[in-house]
Amino acid sequence: MMNWAKQQLANVAGIQEPIYGPSAIKSVAEQDVPYTELQREDLRWAVMQSTCVETQTFYLMADGGHVGMAQVIYSNVAGIRTTCQFNTKVFYPRSVKQAPTSSTTSATGDHPHQQQRALLWCSDPLENHSFDEEGVSFFADNVAVTLSDDGHSYTIKSAVNEKSLVNLKVTRTAPGFQVGRDGTSYYGTDLTQPWGRMRHAFWPRCVVEGSVITPEEELDFKGRAFFVHALQGMKPHHAAAKWNFVNFQSPTYSAVMMDYVTPPSYDSTVVNVGGLAQDDAIITAGPTNVAVHTEVRGDPENDWPEPADVRFEWRGKTKDGKQEVEARLEGSLGERLDRVDVMAEVPAFVKKIVGGVAGTKPYIYQYAVPMTLRLKIGDGEEISEQGNLFAEATFIS
Repeated sequence: MMNWAKQQLANVAGIQEPIYGPSAIKSVAEQDVPYTELQREDLRWAVMQSTCVETQTFYLMADGGHVGMAQVIYSNVAGIRTTCQFNTKVFYPRSVKQAPTSSTTSATGDHPHQQQRALLWCSDPLENHSFDEEGVSFFADNVAVTLSDDGHSYTIKSAVNEKSLVNLKVTRTAPGFQVGRDGTSYYGTDLTQPWGRMRHAFWPRCVVEGSVITPEEELDFKGRAFFVHALQGMKPHHAAAKWNFVNFQSPTYSAVMMDYVTPPSYDSTVVNVGGLAQDDAIITAGPTNVAVHTEVRGDPENDWPEPADVRFEWRGKTKDGKQEVEARLEGSLGERLDRVDVMAEVPAFVKKIVGGVAGTKPYIYQYAVPMTLRLKIGDGEEISEQGNLFAEATFIS
């Protein structure tokens, strides 16, 4: 009871949590299956009435070279106030010869390299949010994110900001999945009544059509996409201290990963969820993947260990359990696209969730580079295929 009281005080006041130890987290890796394919009901919004941040994010790679994101955020602060936000971000290509990688000026005014064009970043509070009867589609004034009747596609429409008029359709070309049976890791000293949770559900391989219209032009986003539904059912900085995010798309394969390390309160536990897909099939998915920063560039402005080179590995078995699957991405992240000062850019309601933690200054480092996926299934020959990587490294505490 005392630990529960301390945790509630940490939630409300924003103070650092005490050390609970490894028994206070039940990782999704402990579940009895590596992954399950998503059903329609798995795409319902949780709409928690306690502290949480829940998101649906569509990561976009246009054939024309643009890299983008459209995102809905639902947030609840201590069961007192609920707020929603719609975010759009677009990186413009460096040149027609390069993979979709570039921006000039970050949302925070960061100029690490002189590039061609400033990125587009719009973040807008929403009014009168609601959900459909099933809880799978989101609506607000001038925004709709709607799951189709067959459950194979989302339409994303937003006219909430004239600088970014969004009209997109994202259609999955492979099954969706969640690691384990429910995609969720649980936090608490009594895990029959957890006080927090972290969940991810993925559509790893999708196509996108439609556009983002700015005052200057209409950006055609026909290309590939990746969809993530995520829930942090507690204060985000209590759930994770640092993150790696991986979205790789090539003509034949998709490789995706969310990797995070909990704060010391939960024994700095590593949780990794990810998988590999091709059209019409999940190749493998599960919690036994690895993300490593093989070389650190560092950021002298804030002392975070910004990565320069990385290695991402996927390990698992085919759906029938008969063949081992191994895959890796390895190489340089190149010039970063953006460095996001989270506390400067996030909406005020998220600041309230994170606020009060001394020394917390989270940053997100974003990259997009061509990279080669190396994949081996069973006794077959290793397959190599070049594609495009969008990656993030996030440091919170």
